[in-house]
Amino acid sequence: MAVAYLDRKNGVAVNEVSKLMHVDASFVTTQSKLLEKNGFLRRKSSASDARVVQMSLTAKTRKHLSTLAARQEALDEFAFDEFGVDGSSEFITKLAAVRHRLEKARHESRSGVLRTKRTTVRNDAG
Repeated sequence: MAVAYLDRKNGVAVNEVSKLMHVDASFVTTQSKLLEKNGFLRRKSSASDARVVQMSLTAKTRKHLSTLAARQEALDEFAFDEFGVDGSSEFITKLAAVRHRLEKARHESRSGVLRTKRTTVRNDAG
């Protein structure tokens, strides 16, 4: 996202991204090489100074980001229109609690032990 934010058509230098993200330039270099290897980022030496690496997003990445942006807008619209700011926070908290309970139940069912508030029952059906 930092590359997309800072890019001025010629790419953005590693040191600019590292400053924006408050991380060491070596971290940005390492991660950008991985992103380049996977086709998400383009890296090239600057025309004016070969020591500087300019990074830019690939078309594949830009397309993916645009679909994510549309999804995020739809989620934001749903959450705020349906529940309001306070209601959205409460809804998200309740969803997290449900997720936690489901994960706990899944773990317990895998171990063959079903727990309730009153008793522990062995699941011998397996």
